[in-house]
Amino acid sequence: MKIGLDVMGGDFAPEATISGAIIAQRLMGTDDSIVLIGNPEMIKEELTKQGAPEDLFEIVEAYDVIEMDESPTRAFSSKPNSTMGIGFKLLRKKKIDAFASAGNSGAMLVGAIYSVNTIQGIIRPATAAVLPREDGGVNLLIDVGTNPDVRADVMYQFAILGDALAKCVYNIPDPRVGLLNIGHEDKKGNLLAQSVFQMMKESNDFNFIGNVEGRDVLKNKADVIVCDGFTGNILLKSLESVYRIIVKRGINDDYFNRFNYEQYGGTPILGVNSPVIIGHGISNGEAIKNMILLAHQVAKSDLSGKITQAITNYLDVPNGNSDSNQLA
Repeated sequence: MKIGLDVMGGDFAPEATISGAIIAQRLMGTDDSIVLIGNPEMIKEELTKQGAPEDLFEIVEAYDVIEMDESPTRAFSSKPNSTMGIGFKLLRKKKIDAFASAGNSGAMLVGAIYSVNTIQGIIRPATAAVLPREDGGVNLLIDVGTNPDVRADVMYQFAILGDALAKCVYNIPDPRVGLLNIGHEDKKGNLLAQSVFQMMKESNDFNFIGNVEGRDVLKNKADVIVCDGFTGNILLKSLESVYRIIVKRGINDDYFNRFNYEQYGGTPILGVNSPVIIGHGISNGEAIKNMILLAHQVAKSDLSGKITQAITNYLDVPNGNSDSNQLA
């Protein structure tokens, strides 16, 4: 299995990306490899600095870089030979099994949608975040910012995406799916929440357990918590801010340490035909390592294939890729 890595993705590239790749390669199987995408001379220089042989990785040449502050759509179309552009070309041509980057997340989303395409039947791809529980388990929050404005049917599909993610990557055999709301009663929430609740309540596509309140998101009540991207992003960043305060105050606690983003590496873009992983822009070597290992797990578990089957069963549409226009 081959995992493609955007060597220039992230604020601390290429030092952090190369460092993470070296560690990840040592942890992966002998049949697994990492393909470094970027400036060959820069990559070889950094490998030498870090004491790794140049032949440890396959290197694919790419000199352009999509910067963090560039417009995603414009940059992706105007820089087809950027590290991201080349990465998606390799993924689309099946020369790599997954592609990961800690670079411009908007450009990664654009590339995923227009290069490898959205799975047929998926209205909008989504992203999820891991929320550590005090009992040692994890909850998955979906969506966390990809879709600030959604319809009820889109949120229903988030449940299907989250259910597949929980099963394939986090080995939860029968995930409990909850809807984030302001109360646990059936009629609680705004019109959107009430509409989604009714759709989920009548569903056989996943194990819906009802509404989940904000105070329960870190408890063992639901494995997958569904919300719109606007709400999910606010919740996620609120939790991140609390973690930063804890670190700033010098509090060392095993549970709170699990809120460190480095442990999770990134998030897959759920609902596209091939594994695409977005990492945090400030990723260090540890985070990059975990992003690569997550990409490997997503590809190995055939998450995209499982989502395709689930959405096919839901919509009763024939298998196959969408007809989205390709930019690369």
